[in-house]
Amino acid sequence: MTAESRKFGIAAGKIAFDEKHRSTIKFNISRYEAAFAKGLARYRDANSAKNTAAAIKRDVLKNWDKYLLEFEKNITANGAEVLWAENEAEATAYIRKILTENEARLLVKSKSMTTEEIELNETAKSLGVESVETDLGEFIVQVAGERPYHIVTPAMHKSKKDIAVLFNEKFNTPADSTPEELTDYVRGVLRKKYTAAEVGVTGANFLIADAGGISVTENEGNGIMSTAFPKVHIVIAGIEKIIPKMSQLGIFYPLLAAHGTGQQITAYNSIFTSPRKSGETDGPEKMYVILLDNGRTTIFADDEACESLACIRCGACLNGCPVYKTIGGYTYDSTYSGPIGSVITPFLKGFKDYSHLSFASSLCGRCNEVCPVRIPLTDILLANRRKAVEQGLRPKAEKWVMKGYRYISSKRAGFDFFPPGLKNIGVMPFNYIGWGPHRTMPSFSKKSFSETYRYKYKNLIK
Repeated sequence: MTAESRKFGIAAGKIAFDEKHRSTIKFNISRYEAAFAKGLARYRDANSAKNTAAAIKRDVLKNWDKYLLEFEKNITANGAEVLWAENEAEATAYIRKILTENEARLLVKSKSMTTEEIELNETAKSLGVESVETDLGEFIVQVAGERPYHIVTPAMHKSKKDIAVLFNEKFNTPADSTPEELTDYVRGVLRKKYTAAEVGVTGANFLIADAGGISVTENEGNGIMSTAFPKVHIVIAGIEKIIPKMSQLGIFYPLLAAHGTGQQITAYNSIFTSPRKSGETDGPEKMYVILLDNGRTTIFADDEACESLACIRCGACLNGCPVYKTIGGYTYDSTYSGPIGSVITPFLKGFKDYSHLSFASSLCGRCNEVCPVRIPLTDILLANRRKAVEQGLRPKAEKWVMKGYRYISSKRAGFDFFPPGLKNIGVMPFNYIGWGPHRTMPSFSKKSFSETYRYKYKNLIK
């Protein structure tokens, strides 16, 4: 068992029985579930839309290089500079160079999990550059000294009271401030940051090949503000975000909104194709697009996991997952949590340290049901588990226990051989007591099914 696996077990055991945390998550996800149901209800045929989106994404995987090169050609022709980063180190080197050459002192950042993946805020800090999160949820967790809890709702783990107390401590706002008052306060803070920043950073929800465009979708206008005022716009996007045509956004925008927040469509959907051109008054003078691999081609090379690259990061699988709702986002100790995180993190950060995440699932299949691009998440989780076993990454004791269980359970006589009293004392592999103090297994009956059946059958014959 690795240090990461042990840490995961300890964290999961602690947070699973934190009543305040569970109450907050239950409330926040219940609000999402209600909105999600309304979002899907707007579709005449949601399954048809999902099938179409899934087909587009599978086409992308078959022609990945073609569409990425088409995107590069088209956006470069419009004056943007495309930089290919094989890993986090290369992406970080590009960012350091851009920030230094442009004498940056302040950057404003629109919500992006890819920037979290490469720890952009830490890179900026090491250069003496202030990095400010402009998404309200991201701003809250940054002020708290935390990382995003959820890929769509970064501060899902905090209640209104938690945030009011935090802002009172950090900014001396009234401790009983309402969400509206706190939002208005942050708006005032960020307005000054937007106009003073030399650099604006965004991710990309979609890279559009035929238009050479960056599509950014958000609800607060912070993405637009982060790119309108600064002289430099840096885009950091995973190479899996590519789609072939701009016309296909008509499929993806509503699916992303419905599955991410339950909206008919997100409030702000912007497409950036170039830096500011002559005659234009707003926008950056320079635009850099960093296309990040960082393990994605490793996923692509795996015949079973490659479909996970179709993900549009809507977060629906997290919200539907009973394990995520129980152990929370931080327990995964990775940028991407929940079912999709459990699938891709072992490839991004190494099976040796993170293969245990693929076992953090009940395999109930809810993630498969809600996925808007038909990713077979449970199938991939099972495949990852097999790979972990094949690589010798599971505890040796587990191997022998499973062999013993297979030997005993493969025939009815194996179970019948042991008396009920022995089965009920918590001896593996029967009534296992290792689940912890909050869970008990049902007791074995005094008579086995075979005994009961034979007794009733004999009486029936008589």
